[in-house]
Amino acid sequence: MNSKLPQEIASDSSHAESVRKFSRALRALTAVAPVFYAAGVIAVLFHLSLEAASVLRWASLVCVVPVAVRRRSLLLWTFLAMIAGAELGVDAPHFAEQTRFLGDIFLRLIRMIVAPLIFGGLVTGIAGHGELRGVGRVALKAVIFFEVVTTLGIFLGAIAINLSGAGWGVTLPAAAQAASATAHVQPGWQNVLLNAFPENIAQAVAQNQVLQVAVFALLFGVALALLPEPRRKPLVTVLQSLTDVMFRMTKIVMLMAPVAAGAALAYAVGCMGLATLVPLAKLAGTYYVALAIFVLLVLAPILLLARVPVGRFSAAVGEPAAIGFATTTSEAALPLAMERMEEFGVPRWIVSFVIPTGYSFNMTGSSLYLSMAAIFAAQAAGMHLTVSEQLIMVFTLMLTSKGVAGVPRSVLVILMGTAASFHIPTTAIMLLLGIDTLLDMGRTAMNVIGNCMAAAVVARWEEGWG
Repeated sequence: MNSKLPQEIASDSSHAESVRKFSRALRALTAVAPVFYAAGVIAVLFHLSLEAASVLRWASLVCVVPVAVRRRSLLLWTFLAMIAGAELGVDAPHFAEQTRFLGDIFLRLIRMIVAPLIFGGLVTGIAGHGELRGVGRVALKAVIFFEVVTTLGIFLGAIAINLSGAGWGVTLPAAAQAASATAHVQPGWQNVLLNAFPENIAQAVAQNQVLQVAVFALLFGVALALLPEPRRKPLVTVLQSLTDVMFRMTKIVMLMAPVAAGAALAYAVGCMGLATLVPLAKLAGTYYVALAIFVLLVLAPILLLARVPVGRFSAAVGEPAAIGFATTTSEAALPLAMERMEEFGVPRWIVSFVIPTGYSFNMTGSSLYLSMAAIFAAQAAGMHLTVSEQLIMVFTLMLTSKGVAGVPRSVLVILMGTAASFHIPTTAIMLLLGIDTLLDMGRTAMNVIGNCMAAAVVARWEEGWG
């Protein structure tokens, strides 16, 4: 029996009708937005009014805002901010260049979180949950995963650039000769291994040496696990609370992620302009097609073989990858990636060990780019490398790409060293700087996806989650 009064029933019916009308209006706005944006692009292509074209494109973004407000999706807001940032860079480049500080603030907040998050998560995982025996096993499985995936990426990059031939016919700019940098000497494997161990943990934290912090936390957790339970428990409790606070702080800081993503893209477009990207569009197209093939032929089959739910994994990794794409900094996505993987079901101690380690040894997106960029530079210089020379180059890149992920523009450092070894002129490498930001977006996002995937696959391999 319905106990509501007629007036209440009428009110509920009116409210439901209002909700339906609002939903229809949102769907209409969503449908109109692409039309406005396409009209704005067409107006530019046909050299019509630039002001009208700009208004149309901004109108398309305004149409999407109500949908974003209703869904409250960080991923949607991030992509919306990225498009707005690119538009700002095109329409007001001088103002866009001044927005870089917003991205820098976000990165500083992220760096503030990273070290205590890794330390607390890894130590409590090992000492608090009795995972001491599994540490070595997980480390071995993680290294195997890193090597297999990055090696496949390097070979795929070499095959893709040979098929497209993007470097043939490129004219090296004379100005690049003056800007050419001195080739960096790549460290030997002994130095790479040595640099994984901190000599001063405070210095490692200050310099954001993620791998060194992880190694210290690993040793600290093992030592703490060896103490008797009464002496171990108080510190484990404190560190557990620290980790929980860091994850909560991550949620707060990530509210700024869309603003930072938009500012980063606005600065990049405002400084470089879209026109500067056109001459090297073939290389960019080759790279992104190769990334898509890599996802379909390498990453997706691995997920299926490991019985990792592809749909749920894609949803979990979407936001961290978007942040990495917009900021071109894997570090910016690290806390959110760890949080999403834990929510996905991966044990915290595995997340805290595998993902930070992958930041030095699992450069999934960068590995694909390295071989592609090196062969592109050789093609641009008019050098015809034989298959054996390319194989030697690929194996050289496999060795020199390890352990330098924390170096700014580490890919350029690696390429310079490889160019010197194969007598490729540095002018060809410097040519890549024109679109490095565009390519860095893709390789950073792929690095984030690869590290999240490593944690999920290793956890499934361990059968530690369901």
